[in-house]
Amino acid sequence: MKTTIPQRGRVAFAIFSQTLLAVFLLLAPGCQTTAPTAPPTDSVRYSVVVLREGDTIKIAFPGAPNLDTTQQVRRDGKITLSLGGEVVAAGKTPAELEKEILKLYNDQLTVKQVVVTVTSATFPVYVSGAVLRPGKLLADRPVTVLEAIMEAGGFDHARANLKKVTVLREVEGKITSYLVDMSKVLQGDPTSKPFYLKPNDIVHVPQKFSWF
Repeated sequence: MKTTIPQRGRVAFAIFSQTLLAVFLLLAPGCQTTAPTAPPTDSVRYSVVVLREGDTIKIAFPGAPNLDTTQQVRRDGKITLSLGGEVVAAGKTPAELEKEILKLYNDQLTVKQVVVTVTSATFPVYVSGAVLRPGKLLADRPVTVLEAIMEAGGFDHARANLKKVTVLREVEGKITSYLVDMSKVLQGDPTSKPFYLKPNDIVHVPQKFSWF
């Protein structure tokens, strides 16, 4: 007989699992952590620096528009070109990919130009703790801490400590922790600037009277 976990049990288990993930990242060997600090004053919207799995790009050949194609970077990091063959796109900037495609097919092009444009980009962020639907989110646009929490179902107001929301971010092998007072954000405090997330950031909403 197949058994199922009640909805409330699944939610509780998900919250517990995501909290353990946050703790693990803080305490994992080789990862140095810093004491929670205020959000960076230079927090800006995340923009594509290098191509990632799931990004959609348009490849245009100004001298041969019949070769134009729109591709999604596959899980193996590659794309398939109209001229045939595959190229690794993940990990490269659009400009680097342009140069590689041009180098590969230079002899076949009358106009020596290739233009790569990102039309859609996704990146993962994680929300744990006292929210209604903790877990992984795939953002396809710049997203703030508040927007990520709303995507996770919003705060569990009976348990959430709005004043000590934490964002964990890995920077050069170190886990940096930022403390965000979401109560001020929700009250429209003019001194609270939007805190934009970056790929793989973890937003943790602690419980009231919680040690974490």
